[in-house]
Amino acid sequence: MRRTFDDAHRWARLGTELVLEAAADLDDDAFAAPSALPGWSRAHVAAHVAANAEALSNLVHWAATGEPTPMYASPGERAAGIERGRALPAARLVARLRDSAGALEQGMAALGEEQWRARVVTAQGRTVPATEVPWLRSREVCVHAVDLANGVSFADLPPDFLTALCDDVVAKRAALPGPAVLLRAPEAGAAWELPGDGASALVTGELHDIAAYLTGRDAGPLTADGTPAPTLGAWL
Repeated sequence: MRRTFDDAHRWARLGTELVLEAAADLDDDAFAAPSALPGWSRAHVAAHVAANAEALSNLVHWAATGEPTPMYASPGERAAGIERGRALPAARLVARLRDSAGALEQGMAALGEEQWRARVVTAQGRTVPATEVPWLRSREVCVHAVDLANGVSFADLPPDFLTALCDDVVAKRAALPGPAVLLRAPEAGAAWELPGDGASALVTGELHDIAAYLTGRDAGPLTADGTPAPTLGAWL
C-alpha cells in the first residue's frame, strides 16, 4: 500500500471538508434530488457519511477502552439508520454531518500510541489495528463527496489519495470474479492489474478516471482498441 497513517489522516480531514462544503448549500429539495449513486438521493449519501463517522467512533471507543463496540448493531439497523437520517430536514442533516465528523476527529486525537495498535473489527468483518480507521474514513468521505453530485469530482481529489484508493480497490477486486483488466495511468506513473476471465483488456486514462472506473462511479475510459472498458461488479 502506498500510504501512511499520516497520509490517511490528512485525506480524512480533506474529505470531510469537501463533504461539508458540498452539503452546506443544499436545501430540502436539493437533498431530495438524486445523487451519483443509483437509487440514492443526496440525503441518503449524507446520512450514510454521518452514520459512518458514528460507526467509526465506535471503533475508536473500542480501541480506547478495550470494550468491543461494533460499528453497527446489525446490517438492518445500519440501513434503518440511513433511512432515518435521510428524512431529516436539511439543516439538521448538515449539522449531523458536521457534529459526527467532529466527534470522530476528537476521539481519534485522544488515542495514545498503544491504543492505536488495538485490534478492532470492521463492518466487513476484518480484524485490523485501529490505525486503519483514518484510512476507512478518508475513503468514505473523499468518494462520497463526489457522490453528493454538487461540484466535487474525482479530479479534485489528491493524486496520492487516488493512487492509494486504486491500490485498495484492486486488492479487493482481485479476490472477486470479474474480467481481466490492465489499468494504466501514464501521467501518474501508475499501473494495476485485475486478474480475471478472458484476455486482459488494456484501459489507459487519467488517474482520476481510473479511480472513478474502479469504484464503479464511471463507465471508464475506452480500452486500447476503442471499445468500452469491461463492466466491473460491486466494489464494497
